[in-house]
Parts: sequence; structure tokens; C-alpha cells
Amino acid sequence: MTEKDIEKALIRAVKSMGGISPKFVSPGLDGVPDRLVLLPMGRMAFVELKRPGQKMRPLQIRRKKQLESLGFRVFCIDSTEQIGGVLDAICSS
Repeated sequence: MTEKDIEKALIRAVKSMGGISPKFVSPGLDGVPDRLVLLPMGRMAFVELKRPGQKMRPLQIRRKKQLESLGFRVFCIDSTEQIGGVLDAICSS
């Protein structure tokens, strides 16, 4: 399974919940997560996608901590099995 496969599964799952998951690109700010997950009722989080077993790079970890210190939720997904739990966590916030 590739990162792209996991990303496609996330996009489908978010869409099935009535949300969108646009690609997040921030010129001049490296290490930002791959996707925004925007769900009904104003639920939102950042999601970094990795291929199975791959970990976040040090810069990505620092960016995750920075976003979390501002009150945002940031998740790292490296398998399709994690998607449901992450979406449930976003909905419960």
C-alpha cells in the first residue's frame, strides 16, 4: 500500500461524511501536514499521510507541535485502518 492509496481512502471517507479534504500547501512554510480535513459542524484537523511504517520527519514533528500549541488537532495516518478512528476523533472534538 502506498501513501497515495491511503490518501485516496481518506478523501473518500471524508467525502462520505459530507466533508472535504483539500491538499494543504503553504509556500514558505515547510513541514506542514498534507491535508486539511473539514467536516460538518465546523470540525477540522490537519492530517499528515505516510506509507505504512513510515514516520514523520523532525521538521514535520516540530510543525505538528506548533499547530497543536495553537489549539489545532494534527494526526498522522500510515494505514487505511486508522482513518475511521481519526475521523471519529475529529468529530468528537
